[in-house]
Amino acid sequence: MENKNLNSTKSYSLKKENRANEQNLYSFILPVYSKSLHQVLTIGYYRIQDYFTNKNQSKVGSLNGVVLISTFLVMIGAAFLVYQLQPSFEQFNLDRMNSTFGMTFLVLSITLLAYKACFFLFKIYLYLRYKSIKSVSDEELPTCTIIVPAYNEGKLVWETLKSIANSDYPKEKLQILAIDDGSKDDTWYWMQQAKLQLGDRVTIFQQPENKGKRHALYRGFNLGTGDVFVTIDSDSIVKTDTLRNLVSPFVTNENCGAVAGNVRVLNNEKAMLPKMLNVSFVMSFEFVRAAESMLGSVLCTPGALAAYRRDAVFNCLPEWINQTFMGQPSDIGEDRAMTNMILKQGHHVLFQRNAHVLTNVPEQYKGLYKMFIRWGRSNVRENIMMAKYVFTNFREGSKAGSRLLFFNQSLNIIMTYPFLLFMLFFIVTHPLLFLSSTLASILIISSFPVLFYAKRYNLSESIWAYTYSILYTFGLFWITPYAIATAAKSGWLTRELPAN
Repeated sequence: MENKNLNSTKSYSLKKENRANEQNLYSFILPVYSKSLHQVLTIGYYRIQDYFTNKNQSKVGSLNGVVLISTFLVMIGAAFLVYQLQPSFEQFNLDRMNSTFGMTFLVLSITLLAYKACFFLFKIYLYLRYKSIKSVSDEELPTCTIIVPAYNEGKLVWETLKSIANSDYPKEKLQILAIDDGSKDDTWYWMQQAKLQLGDRVTIFQQPENKGKRHALYRGFNLGTGDVFVTIDSDSIVKTDTLRNLVSPFVTNENCGAVAGNVRVLNNEKAMLPKMLNVSFVMSFEFVRAAESMLGSVLCTPGALAAYRRDAVFNCLPEWINQTFMGQPSDIGEDRAMTNMILKQGHHVLFQRNAHVLTNVPEQYKGLYKMFIRWGRSNVRENIMMAKYVFTNFREGSKAGSRLLFFNQSLNIIMTYPFLLFMLFFIVTHPLLFLSSTLASILIISSFPVLFYAKRYNLSESIWAYTYSILYTFGLFWITPYAIATAAKSGWLTRELPAN
C-alpha cells in the first residue's frame, strides 16, 4: 500500500512538474514566438491588405521576404518546442490512455492516420504511373466549341479571347463563343473590341440580365456546334498548344466524357496569396488530379479549363440547368456538378497535365475565403449527389477507384466537426502543446508539396507551401465547418465589382 501511495505521489509530482515546466515555457516563449507567427497570420487582416494594393514594389518584396523568414522562424521554433516539451507530450498521451474515452480516441486517431498514410502512398503510386496523352494530328482533332462566360472581367476577357484565337488548333474546326452575363463594368466593350480584331473567329452574345455562370454556359452549350465543348473562364489565358492537348483524350479514349485542364496562377508576380495558391494548385492538379485520372474519376473539371463530350453534356443538360439543393436552384459548383453527372453516365473523366491555363485568383484574404466557401458548399452538395449512384453499377469495368475517392472525400467531411471539437479542447487545455505539435505537423506534411513543386518547377517558390499551410491551418480552418453548416446557401460571393 505504501509503495502504491508512493508511486501515486511520484506520478502526481511528475505531472505537476511537467505542467510547471510547460507553463514556464509558455510564459517565456509565447511573447517572442507569437511575434514571428503574427508575421505570417497577419495576411488575413485588413492591415496587410494595404500592402497587396500598394504599387511600391520594394515594399511588396520586403513584405514577402519578411513572411518567408517568419515562416522559417516558426518552423524552427516548433521543432524546438516539440523537443523541449517531450515530457508533457508523454504525460498527455498517458492521461488519454488511462481513460476509456481517451483510449477510444487514440485508437481512432491512429486508425485514421494509418488510412491516410496508405491512401497517400496509393496516390503516389498512381501519380508515378500517370502520363499525359500526346496531341493527335490535325486531321484527327474533333470540331470544338469554346465557351467563355464573362461577368465583370473588364479588359481581361479581351486577353482571354486573344489567347484562344492564337491557339495551334485548326481554325476551321474551332468555334469561339463569348457570353457577357449582364456585366456592370466595361466587359461588353472589350468583347466588342475582340470581335473587331478577330472578326468571324469569335461570336459574342450579351445576356439581357445577370443570370449566373451556369445560365451563360447553358446558352453556349445550346449554340455550340462542336463535337467537344471547352469551357474557359474569362480571367484565364491558355497556351498555344493547350486546346489540342486538352481534347486529344476524346480521340484516344471512346469512353472519355470529360477532361480537366492543368490550372496555374496568372497573377502571382507580387501578391503573397497568389504565390501560395500557385504552389497549392500544382499539388492539387499535377499530383491529386493526375492520380484521380489513373482511376478514370477526376472529381472536378475546373471552370478555368475543362472539356466535355457533346453527347455527354446533352444527356444531362436538363438536369444540370434545373439542379436544386434543398429546394433552391443551384447557382454554384456548375463545374463539379457537370463532372458528377458525366461520371454518373459511366464515362471516364481524365486530367491532361500538358493542357495549361493561367487564371486569376484572389489577392486578399476576404476574396480567398469567399472562394473557398463556395468550393466547400459545392463539395458537400456533390458528395451527397455522388452517394446516390457511386455504389450502383454505373460504369462498366472497375468502380473501386471512384468509390475509394468518394469514401475519402466523405470521410473528410464526416470528421470535420469531431476534429474541430478536439482541436478546441486541445487549445483550451494545452495551448503550447497544440501550437508546437500543429506547426511541427505542418513542417512534416508540407515538406512533400515543397519537394514536389521544387522538382517540377523551382525551389525558391516552393517554400510558399509552408506559409500557405500555416495560413490555412490558423486562418482558414473554419471554412469547411462553415461550408457544411451553410451548404444550402446560394450566391457566388466573389462576382461583384469591388467597392470604391
